[in-house]
Amino acid sequence: GVDRVTPGMNLGERAGRYNWQYLGSGYAGVWAHENTRAALFDAMQRREVYGTTGPRMVLRFFGGWNFNNSLLQGDWVKTAYAVSVPMGGVLRERTGNAPTFILEVLKDPMGANLDRAQIVKGWVDKDGSTKERVYDVVWSDPDKRPLENGRVKPVGDTVDLSVPSYANTIGAATLKSIWRDPDFDPLQRAFYYVRVLEIPTPRWVAYDAVRYGLSLPENIPQKTQERAYSSPIWYEPGNN
Repeated sequence: GVDRVTPGMNLGERAGRYNWQYLGSGYAGVWAHENTRAALFDAMQRREVYGTTGPRMVLRFFGGWNFNNSLLQGDWVKTAYAVSVPMGGVLRERTGNAPTFILEVLKDPMGANLDRAQIVKGWVDKDGSTKERVYDVVWSDPDKRPLENGRVKPVGDTVDLSVPSYANTIGAATLKSIWRDPDFDPLQRAFYYVRVLEIPTPRWVAYDAVRYGLSLPENIPQKTQERAYSSPIWYEPGNN
């Protein structure tokens, strides 16, 4: 019904969802062994896929048990396939050690630089309530933006809404890191996925406002941070 098509949102006196709230487009990335129908469907069936809100970012994500920095050298993807599971896979318990994850993201060559890459962990508590925690894993300009109380400060903002435009004078072209879960419970099922944020850029409404000479209400956001998000990697305890 109408209540499902236009769900209520926090818009003050305005209920429903409006056109300016939607994204311009989105993409799905599929890690297939070859560009054939069979290989693409195999990749989707094993969930080795990721999505973006529009940019053509390239995202890799693997989970294992004994990653170290030496893995980041050379043809690390080939090694990761041999000793770990890719996005969409399942990690089984090994000796109770915390799992380690390796991620790499490359910016859209025609788009904005990268702000940060995060790992989002989710689980169900003993009382049945769902939990989620976001970890900043790797980010641009780490010397200027150290990790403080588990979080990283905003990357900055180069957006000029009068054009509109932005500048790749902040952010990074690529981000890569190995991360170990610091809050791991070997008896607790969990999932982990990567979320990547670009630096701020103008939203599509900002381009339309300039093109048509419109003055937009203050409650319409004109900037955004486009993103990519991987399929999760699931952790399963040994007794399941």
